Amino acid sequence: MRDADLVILGTRVVTPEGVRPAAVAIAGGVITGVHEHGAAPDASRRLDVKDAIVLPGGVDPHVHVNEPGRTEWEGFETATRAGAAGGVTTIVDMPLNSLPVTTTAIALKVKARAAAGRATVDYAFWGGVVPGNVQQLAPLARAGARGFKCFLVPSGIDEFPPVTARDLRPAMAQIAELGLALLVHAELPGPIQRAAASRAPGDPRRYASYLASRPAAAEVEAVDLILDLCRETGCRVHIVHVSAAETLEPLRAAKRAGLPVSAETCPHYLTFAAEEIADGATAWKCAPPIRERSNRDRLWDALADGTLDFVASDHSPAPPALKCLDTGDFVRAWGGVASLELALAATWSGARQRRRDVQDLARWCAERPARLAGFGRKGRIAAGCDADLVVFDPDGRFVVEPDRLRQRHPVTPYAGMTLAGVVRQTFVRGVCVYDSGAFPAGKVGTWVKP
Repeated sequence: MRDADLVILGTRVVTPEGVRPAAVAIAGGVITGVHEHGAAPDASRRLDVKDAIVLPGGVDPHVHVNEPGRTEWEGFETATRAGAAGGVTTIVDMPLNSLPVTTTAIALKVKARAAAGRATVDYAFWGGVVPGNVQQLAPLARAGARGFKCFLVPSGIDEFPPVTARDLRPAMAQIAELGLALLVHAELPGPIQRAAASRAPGDPRRYASYLASRPAAAEVEAVDLILDLCRETGCRVHIVHVSAAETLEPLRAAKRAGLPVSAETCPHYLTFAAEEIADGATAWKCAPPIRERSNRDRLWDALADGTLDFVASDHSPAPPALKCLDTGDFVRAWGGVASLELALAATWSGARQRRRDVQDLARWCAERPARLAGFGRKGRIAAGCDADLVVFDPDGRFVVEPDRLRQRHPVTPYAGMTLAGVVRQTFVRGVCVYDSGAFPAGKVGTWVKP
């Protein structure tokens, strides 16, 4: 057997075939073999994690880093440190909130320069679809975009306007030809406008008013439109941050029909419920909104049966002033939850209550998101894959203290919550980048190019 640089031994290693005692051999940043626990090759170093879980490194394909241009919101240095502390070894950055937005090949090169040398974990990029940039999609793909993201409603920033069906038809035909995926923020403006017209303006501090302003119908109609365009163009589509359970049956039917469609939800939709959100609590504002408890239960069921493919953070930070924490104004507050560091633990906390296991966790937070992004060497503990690994204590618990989070701003709806699942160590390509609160390796993250 080939000598290894490092062998990690554990009694509970999560492989695609199951959870078992194993010795993971690593050389040159790659897993060279997953051996029987007592049959490891010689190695320069050995680490015995005993009964801790060894998970594949998390892949989060829905992260808003915002650098360059809005680095005061979040940057590659702070975001990737948060990821490492939370067991995430690869992120895919969304194409908006930075300046410039990633809707041209030139803008992608600007963003890549901003990330270089600043990341603790590996990273990649989505390109953006906006009105009039169809001719930029192929150059973006050649420059390294892993796929594309669009909004059907205003995104919150003028630089990234929404698209209509008229914009999408040629764009989706082009994306299908490129063999990539289109990620869709699936809310249509019509139901939102109808909701606004049907009622008098409510108290902007009331969460119920905000929830009513983004009805489930906006998601349902958007998903129906995208599925129709998927049938028409053959473009692979992925619905991001599903919050409304009413979208689940159309997604199930589309999958049964063989359409190339996938979908994600987020930890905040699986953790919180509208009935529990206090008026003025703008840390909970996101779009689409957190819905009722019964809705949350249906999302968990859909994750378990595969209608929802995985969990992604939708890490969308902003400075405290933009969250309007002082006024509690849901109308004016920035919509976004920053949870990159907490996503794995939040998901596990809910999953274990519902009798799901760590193999589910690995599928939802590593294997399937890696597949969406086309990372053939990430998301699994298997020979030939990058040695991206997490030593995880599934029974450990911690209280979320905002000031101890590594994201740029200590704003989180998880403040004060006790979550299950403690990340002890995180390895990126065999290098320990996080170790019980320390970051021993520095900025070793690199751009994972197609």
